[in-house]
This record gives sequence, C-alpha cells and structure tokens, in this order.
Amino acid sequence: MDKKITGIVSYITIIGWIIAYCVGDKNGAKVHLNQALILAIVGLIGSAIGFIPIIGWIVAPIIGLVVLLFAILGIVYAAQDQDKELPIIGQIKLLK
Repeated sequence: MDKKITGIVSYITIIGWIIAYCVGDKNGAKVHLNQALILAIVGLIGSAIGFIPIIGWIVAPIIGLVVLLFAILGIVYAAQDQDKELPIIGQIKLLK
C-alpha cells in the first residue's frame, strides 16, 4: 500500500491499523499510524470509563465523539496527502 492508503486505513478501527502497520508504507505514513494508535488507545480508555456509573455515562460519549471527529479529520488529512498533526494528540509520539 502507498502512503495515502496506509494513512486512511490506519484510522479505520484497530484492525485497520494492524493491517496498515504490517502491510503498508510505515515510513511514509508514520504520522498517521502514530495518531491512529493514540486514537485507538483513547477510545479504549473512553470505553472503560463508560462503566463508571453516572460520571462515566456522561464522559464516555463525549470521548467517543471526540475520537470520531479526530478520526474523520485524520482520514481527510491522509486523503489529501498531508502530514498535519491532529489537535491535542498530535504532539504525542508512541511510534519512533
């Protein structure tokens, strides 16, 4: 897969991220792979927070919407072949 397709696929669920990481252009789409991994981790944390009564029921949907919006924004950046960082999470680097 080329850089653009790798970036787009990485944002589509954790399975898409695994496929993009194993088969895709790791060096070209490193920014998108990193951001998609962070979004997946934040989504999992948001899901875990959802089990907390009352506060979790309020916070978890908000986290889910933010993750969805950031994923859409990341897909748009990947489709336009831009390596722009997402707001808030773009500074975090998990992949080197």
